[in-house]
Amino acid sequence: VSGLISVKVILSFAALDWSIFIKLDILIIPLICYSMQKEEIPKRVFLYAHNAGQEGGITMENTHTKKLVIAALFAALVCTVTMAIRIPTPGTGGYVHPGDGVVILCGLFLSPGWAFLAAGIGSSLADLLGGYFIYVPITFAIKGMVAFVAGMLYQRIGRTTKSCYMAVMLGGVGDIVLVALGYFLCETMMYGGAAALASVPANVIQGAGGLLIGMVLYPMLISVPDIRQVA
Repeated sequence: VSGLISVKVILSFAALDWSIFIKLDILIIPLICYSMQKEEIPKRVFLYAHNAGQEGGITMENTHTKKLVIAALFAALVCTVTMAIRIPTPGTGGYVHPGDGVVILCGLFLSPGWAFLAAGIGSSLADLLGGYFIYVPITFAIKGMVAFVAGMLYQRIGRTTKSCYMAVMLGGVGDIVLVALGYFLCETMMYGGAAALASVPANVIQGAGGLLIGMVLYPMLISVPDIRQVA
């Protein structure tokens, strides 16, 4: 059963049914997680969330598997949030979206290496499904690096509550710089300097939006015990 995500999860996210966080039945680990493990995934991994009138939680065989599931969840979140709202950018055929906020969060709740994979695969999958084929490898590298940098910053300076928020903010600044500069350099080679320059303001706005989304969602997610344990 490994290699697929629950249809209920995907449909709920695609429809922006955020009650998925309140009532969630099962998450089947995606195939991408095979690249992030060194041992066999247990045959049955259940993610049981809070239900009405019941106390829920995550039941796992070990912490390693829990990290795999959370990495898979973040990859799915990155993909679906990226595809939820897409605003085309002039000159390059690209688009801006709110997914950068979840990309930053990948770095905060996963190790830098896993954050790179989850954010890179989730973001590039959104490009692939959306028909932006030429951007798939570019997005994988840039968004993966954003999550990696955010993760390194969080590990280095996230010692207290105040410093954790500072790390989130610096991760957002890193997102603005890496996204604007990375896409500018790549699009300059593809479309020329003038067209690439026209997309820079939109990428800066996208990065700033990601910073704000990350700052808002971070305290909500860090309050979830099972996510906090792997952060």
